[in-house]
Amino acid sequence: MLIQYKNRQIQRVCTVASVAEKKHGKMMAERIQQRVDQIEAAETVEWMIQFRIGRCHPLKGDREGQYAVDLIHPYRLIFKIKGKTDQIAVILSIEDYH
Repeated sequence: MLIQYKNRQIQRVCTVASVAEKKHGKMMAERIQQRVDQIEAAETVEWMIQFRIGRCHPLKGDREGQYAVDLIHPYRLIFKIKGKTDQIAVILSIEDYH
């Protein structure tokens, strides 16, 4: 999938290791990069859900249409899909929504 970002801040956290490490720590920075790489490598979000890549799962309620993958408990990387044929993942945030 192609990847876009909600804003420049989340883009820097997801693409610049030193920024991610400064904000979230070394282990979390590594996990963020791993999940972004997995999303990029996936053909579709359904494929990620089927094969439990990063424990990918759809969200419910007011977050309907969004998906989450595990980072370091309790944090999740939240994204949504834009486009029907050429799926584009738009990374929205890194948060603990529980």
